[in-house]
Amino acid sequence: MTVIGIDDTDSRNRGMCTTYLATRIATAIEHAGGTVERRLLIRLNPAVEHKTRGNAAIALHTDIDPTDAVEISTQFIDSLAISDDPNTSPGVVITDTCTPHSVADSVIDFCWDAIREFHTIADTVDLIEQVGYHHQGWDGGRGRIGALAAVGAWAALTEWTIEHIAYRQFNRCGTDRDVDEKSVFEAAKRQYPAVWDTVDREEDDAVCVPNAPGPILYGIRGDDVAAVKTVAAEIDSEPVERSSTFITNQGTDIHLRPGTIGSLRDNRAYRVTGTVITDPETRPGGHVFVTLGKRETTEEDHIEETSSKESAVLTDTHHLRTKSSNPDITDQNVSSTITCVAFEPTKRFRQWVRKLRVGDIITVCGEVSNGTLKLEKFAIRSLTRTTKTTPICPGCNRTMKSAGRNQGYRCRDCGTSSPTQNKKSLDRVLSLKWYEVPPCARRHIAQPLIRGDFDAPIMPER
Repeated sequence: MTVIGIDDTDSRNRGMCTTYLATRIATAIEHAGGTVERRLLIRLNPAVEHKTRGNAAIALHTDIDPTDAVEISTQFIDSLAISDDPNTSPGVVITDTCTPHSVADSVIDFCWDAIREFHTIADTVDLIEQVGYHHQGWDGGRGRIGALAAVGAWAALTEWTIEHIAYRQFNRCGTDRDVDEKSVFEAAKRQYPAVWDTVDREEDDAVCVPNAPGPILYGIRGDDVAAVKTVAAEIDSEPVERSSTFITNQGTDIHLRPGTIGSLRDNRAYRVTGTVITDPETRPGGHVFVTLGKRETTEEDHIEETSSKESAVLTDTHHLRTKSSNPDITDQNVSSTITCVAFEPTKRFRQWVRKLRVGDIITVCGEVSNGTLKLEKFAIRSLTRTTKTTPICPGCNRTMKSAGRNQGYRCRDCGTSSPTQNKKSLDRVLSLKWYEVPPCARRHIAQPLIRGDFDAPIMPER
């Protein structure tokens, strides 16, 4: 079997989509008498500087001869890839000596680092040539990084979801999409939760319909092939030119690694537990910030407990990378605290962040950038239930004053005193649950709570 890996053929501003180009290649393979057994859509490290919005690479598993695969792939990249964007740097990698299951361990490791770390073009090309794959790059060929990661993905990863993508007629790219949102909402409701992140009901947003100028009309995500295709079939829209169903690592949280405050590095994504040490602060623009401090945990705390699925993800040796394969990337912004932020586009998620209090213990998930963790979800592990208040004088009902350092409190009028502050019970809206950003703000690779398996009750957003 031949594996074709492709990446970086699109543009943030000028459209195209690597999934569309790969779909055209798959069609050409079938017209040439070959078959495409599997189409993979692999989301890589969302913190990569040169990514387009979703940072996706594609792999096609086919029985076509590698020589024909090279000819067909390069023909379509030459004709469809965005060549006038200086940030677009396509690449293709094609195997001819292995199956998708039997790639070298070094390629499996490479895939993991592409999802959680970084690679240079130089180290990518070195590995491609070591394992003997065909490769070609355009305008620098940075896309070979994602392409090689996609080649290794089937052997590297174990958890998969589905995305069914419908493409519009190509000459309509750049024009407003004609999709009946009522039909989208109705179809999504019937197939939920097997199909997820199709719409955002609170924001009244059909999130499956993109705004970018590319050829995608809509993309339906879920855990069941039949369910996502059913939703797609029930959507009323402009004509669909072609469609493609991908197996993908979207919605799996595979980008997250376990971390501890004090050892977090920029441009990686973590799952980390800490204690709230500042009250939440809403800053200009509506962004909400809160700071966590490091907390030593014990076995009894159950703070880093994971479900069976999460445990399998977080303890695999391929996942526990602590050093980048890029020697130019060094530890940065290591601190005994971490500032977390819920940006304004996360909408109603911010209401939960605003309800945190000093002393709460929480597990947060998200990417660290410039020393700040961008919240994707969080779990409450322990809630502060009381607050300290200055004692009230029983004689005059006035607030006592400090009697001096470590001398308690006293009423200057009545002479009554109290050795300590009083405790007052707090009403807490939050509970020991997981909370997440809404579908309109979700990263492609982030796992929706509705998919389970989480180590506490969930508060899913629809």
